[in-house]
Amino acid sequence: MPDVFVNYRTGDEESAATMIARELARRFGDERIFFASNSIDPGRRFPVELVRAVEECEALLAVIGPRWAEVRGANGRPALEAEQDWTRREIQTALDRGALVIPVLVGKATRIDRAVLPDDLLELADCQYRRFDHRNAESDLTALGDTLARLLPELGAVDRDARAVRERAEAKSREKSARDTGHTRMRTRDVEQRVRGGIGNLNGDLSGTFVNEPQGPVHTGQGHQYNAPHFEGDNTGLQFTAGDNNGTVHQRFERERRHSDDGR
Repeated sequence: MPDVFVNYRTGDEESAATMIARELARRFGDERIFFASNSIDPGRRFPVELVRAVEECEALLAVIGPRWAEVRGANGRPALEAEQDWTRREIQTALDRGALVIPVLVGKATRIDRAVLPDDLLELADCQYRRFDHRNAESDLTALGDTLARLLPELGAVDRDARAVRERAEAKSREKSARDTGHTRMRTRDVEQRVRGGIGNLNGDLSGTFVNEPQGPVHTGQGHQYNAPHFEGDNTGLQFTAGDNNGTVHQRFERERRHSDDGR
């Protein structure tokens, strides 16, 4: 069952109708767009297929160019005046069913004049329309497709352009995630290399303290740090500590009591 029926008049903007039908079929699928010259198989009964499609569609696009109301029939009268005119019958059937009917005004076509419409098509003049201009074909076709995807959920669910946008967004997200992961690994390797070249104490989450390329006394634990010679001891002895990271010298001087003859 087609979702969209593309209605047009022979002799008035068939090329625009063809472009519209082709683009909608690309975007939503051939089976969802009815265009008489493409959708009716050889050997099928033309009137039966037209009636069936227009009675089952969810929306009808009435492609209307500048000559839409002027094209003459075999009797020399405007074709629109004939009750059996297929363009007229298709629109009338869609309006009677309450289907969505969107006039698509092509080129220099102006808003539909109610004075040229037969009574059974007067409602067409009240329908909000879309425009299509060959000079802006790409943007106009996109806008028309977006409108149908929004108004008809069945089309929105199979919208190839919307799916392509989502896939591009997901691909960009994956690329960004991969770049972020790569940068994190590079930072981790850089930190590890710095740690191996210096003194460090790192936790699993890279927190902690490390000192790279120490040049002097280094103390990374608890307690006091002494960068200058330090003397400690009591009355019985004295310990001297000095040096840098290349080596530390500990010297202990014992002071013995001396007994002199004078008792000192």
